[in-house]
Amino acid sequence: MSGESALDLAARRLERAVFLLEQRLAERLKTAGAEAGGLFDQDRAKLADDLDKARARERELEEAGAEASAALGRAILEIRAALNGGAPAQEH
Repeated sequence: MSGESALDLAARRLERAVFLLEQRLAERLKTAGAEAGGLFDQDRAKLADDLDKARARERELEEAGAEASAALGRAILEIRAALNGGAPAQEH
């Protein structure tokens, strides 16, 4: 041997193997992070779409509620007029 013991050679091989393992692990983590980022983007897009749909539905329900309230108000006026024996009051 050229001045190196078997233990020195084994230690260098071990260091080299650990270095390669760390490199491969770093590459895998980088790839996994990129894939996870893509999944987060998909989830965010789906949530934004769901939120838009929920807001549209909320507007529809608010409009329906306003229409129902107006119809109920008219019905109350008609019932009061009928109970008082007169014609329904006209809305302005």
